[in-house]
Amino acid sequence: MADTTTLRSEEDYIGQIKGGLRPAMRIVVMGIIHKQPKNMMVTLSCPPRGEGDEEQEGDVGLQLTVKFTEKAVIRNSRVNGKWGTSENIISFFPFAAGESFKMEIVCEHQQFRILVDGQPLCGFTHRVTPLASLTSLRVGGDLQLTKVA
Repeated sequence: MADTTTLRSEEDYIGQIKGGLRPAMRIVVMGIIHKQPKNMMVTLSCPPRGEGDEEQEGDVGLQLTVKFTEKAVIRNSRVNGKWGTSENIISFFPFAAGESFKMEIVCEHQQFRILVDGQPLCGFTHRVTPLASLTSLRVGGDLQLTKVA
């Protein structure tokens, strides 16, 4: 899935989603959380629009932010430069300092479904369409990535 990979630092991963997202696709992020984590972020976004000085950041279909001190998983999107209403209801907090995890983001027709270690964590209704316009995956924060697929 991630053909072009750019590592800006040990923790920052940027990859391309060839052909963009579509229903039934699954993105897998595996890693080990740092010993004293503050946050971690997974972002699915569109490419920037415009040229040169007129270039604007692309829409964000899903930005999932894990805040360890608050035991929160916040989801949001940015459409036409404006962030929407964030969602933070989760069924449990699955992340622990120093522990490994496997996060799966399943793209369904109406929503993203997020699972951690095989357990359903939350969902997020699509706000950016078409789904195929979401071609970039970024992962960063207080973790050591072991796999992105």
